[in-house]
Amino acid sequence: MSFQKPSVPKGTRDFGPEEMQRRNYIFDTIRSVFRLYGYLPIETPAMENLTTLLGKYGEEGDKLLFRILNSGDFLKDVPAEYMHEPEFQRLWPYISEKGLRYDLTVPFARFVVQNRDKLTFPFKRYQIQPVWRADRPQRGRYREFYQCDADVIGSHSLLNEAELLKMADEVFSRLGLNISILLNNRKILAGIAEYIGEPEKLTDITTAIDKMDKIGPENVIAELTGRGLNTGAIDLLKPVLFLKGDNTEKLDSLKNILHHSETGLKGIEELEAVMGYTNALGLNSVISLDLTLARGLNYYTGAIIEIKSKDVSIGSICGGGRYDNLTGIFGMPGVSGVGISFGADRIYDVLEQSGRFPDVAAAGTKVLIVNFGEEGVRYCLPLLNSLREAGLGVELYPDAAKMKKQLSYADALRIPYVVLAGEDEMNCGMFTLKNMRSGEQQKIGAEDIINVIGVGKH
Repeated sequence: MSFQKPSVPKGTRDFGPEEMQRRNYIFDTIRSVFRLYGYLPIETPAMENLTTLLGKYGEEGDKLLFRILNSGDFLKDVPAEYMHEPEFQRLWPYISEKGLRYDLTVPFARFVVQNRDKLTFPFKRYQIQPVWRADRPQRGRYREFYQCDADVIGSHSLLNEAELLKMADEVFSRLGLNISILLNNRKILAGIAEYIGEPEKLTDITTAIDKMDKIGPENVIAELTGRGLNTGAIDLLKPVLFLKGDNTEKLDSLKNILHHSETGLKGIEELEAVMGYTNALGLNSVISLDLTLARGLNYYTGAIIEIKSKDVSIGSICGGGRYDNLTGIFGMPGVSGVGISFGADRIYDVLEQSGRFPDVAAAGTKVLIVNFGEEGVRYCLPLLNSLREAGLGVELYPDAAKMKKQLSYADALRIPYVVLAGEDEMNCGMFTLKNMRSGEQQKIGAEDIINVIGVGKH
C-alpha cells in the first residue's frame, strides 16, 4: 500500500521549535511596546460574516477573500438556472455566508460597534492574530500570515499618528532593523485627482499607483489608461507623483499645485502637523513624503503610513493609516480611528536574512539534569524544583540512557549547563555542574548552582 507524502497548502507553513522561539521574540518585542504606549489586547474570530468583510477592501481585496462553504448541503438553496452558469460569482450568496478575515482592522471596527457600551473612548487596542488572503504565494507573501495591529479609535487628534510612528520606530529599534518610513495623506491624493480633473476616479488612481513598486511606472500608466484616464490627466499626474526635493520642498510645491483644492490643502496641513509632532518626539528613523504611496484599501481617509526594511528588499513590513468612518458601515458613524499593522512574517524574513536574530537558546532550557537511574532521579528532583522556582528553565532527562546520548541531547538543543549526580556526588551531598560551552566542571552544592547560573554567561 502506497502513501502520499503529506503536505500543507501552498502559502502556509509549519513552524518548528526554533522558528517559534524566533517568532515569539518578534511578538514579545512588539507586544511590550504596545503595552508601553497604553494599548490593550483583544481577539476576534478567525471567520467573519461576509456581510462584515465584503466591500471594505476594494475590488482587489474582495477577490482575495477566502470564503467558507456553508455547512451540509451547501448547494440546496442555489436556483437551478444558476447551477450551470459560467459566472460562478452568482453562486456565492447562496453557498457561502462566512469568510476568513482578510485583516484585523475591519473585524476591529465590527468589535467596536458591537461593544460600544463596554469601551472607554478613545479606545487603544492591540491584536496579534493570523489573517488569510487568497493571494499567489511568493517570497515575502503568504496566504496565511500574522499581523500585529495597534489602533486608537474615537479621537481625531493627529498626535495619535505621531505616536504610532514613534511606536513603530521603537519596535524596529529594539529588533535592530534599519527602516525607512514613508508617509502620505489620502486627502492629498484626492486633491491631486481634483487637480488633474478626475475626482470621481480617485479609487482607480489609488488602486493603480499603489502597485508602483510591484509593476513599475510604465505599467501603472498603462493601468490608469485602461481605467479610463485620458492622456491629459495622466500628463498632469506624472510630475506630481514624482516631485523632487525634501519633505518641506515637496509640501511647498504641493501647496502651489493644489491651491484650489480645499481637501488637498487639508491633507498638507495634516501632514505638516504629524511631521512636527514626530520631530518633537525624536525618531531614530527618517520620515519621507512619498506621493506614490496610496495603500489600496478604500477605508483610509487621512494619513497613510508604510515602513520598509533598508536591510532586505522585501516590500512593506509595516503599514497603516487614518480611517474616519469605518464604524459607520456598521451603524456607528462619525468615529475616527488610526492604526498600524506589523507584518510579523516579513519581519521574520528580514531578521533571518540580515542575521539579526538573537541566540534563541537564551529563551529555552538553561539546565539539563542527567539521569543516572532511579536513585539519582530521587536525589535530583528537589534540585529540579528549586531551579524552576528560581525561574530557570530546567529539564531532567526522562530515561537512564547512556551519558553520551544525554550530553548529545543537551548539545543539540544548545542547553548551556548540565548537572550530574552520580554515586560520588550523592555520597557527599553535592552536584557536578558542567558548562557545555567551556567544558569547565565544578562540584558544588544545590544552593550555589543558582548563583553560578544566574550570574554566569550562557
